[in-house]
Amino acid sequence: MTDALNAIHDFLPCRTPQRWIENALANQDLMLIDHAHCEKKAASTALSLMYRYVDNTDLLNKMSRLAREELRHFEQVLAIMGKRGVRYDHLTPARYAAGLRKEVRAEDPGRLVDVLIVGAIIEARSCERFAALAPHLDDTLSDFYNGLLKSEARHYRDYLALAERAAGGPVNDRVETFLGLERQLIESPDTEFRFHSGPV
Repeated sequence: MTDALNAIHDFLPCRTPQRWIENALANQDLMLIDHAHCEKKAASTALSLMYRYVDNTDLLNKMSRLAREELRHFEQVLAIMGKRGVRYDHLTPARYAAGLRKEVRAEDPGRLVDVLIVGAIIEARSCERFAALAPHLDDTLSDFYNGLLKSEARHYRDYLALAERAAGGPVNDRVETFLGLERQLIESPDTEFRFHSGPV
């Protein structure tokens, strides 16, 4: 797993700020609620791609597997919350995903390429944050977050590979565009704590 995490650290434009880690440790119930929302949203995104691109067999297979894994993670987060007496409830979404999607092109194939790149960045950042948080958490949460690293790292690679196939070649320029946005969203101060927020 070390090699996969090193690759993600090389890919992302910055590390999670220490202040965000402090925010997360001070708001663990909120972190779990938002984590559950993130897993559900990730499954929803995969399913929406399956509905929109019915002729893309590789995408269908990868997104089907990804949706199942994300829903399983959702169930696991709910189970942890249940044991801790944390109630699953509505939350306002972080600015993060919407901020990344502002640059998504309107027409295909550019739209698909960009949506897949955004998916790769979100999965990579999730993986990086699980790894950053795990050493500071209780054994149950630490084991759970460490256990998620492998699948999240694979999801990031799958999304990038699908983006390159959709583009018919390298997507480095588009990746750099979105990573520039991502750095701003991760490093600039945020108004409320979320799993993908900036430091509060």
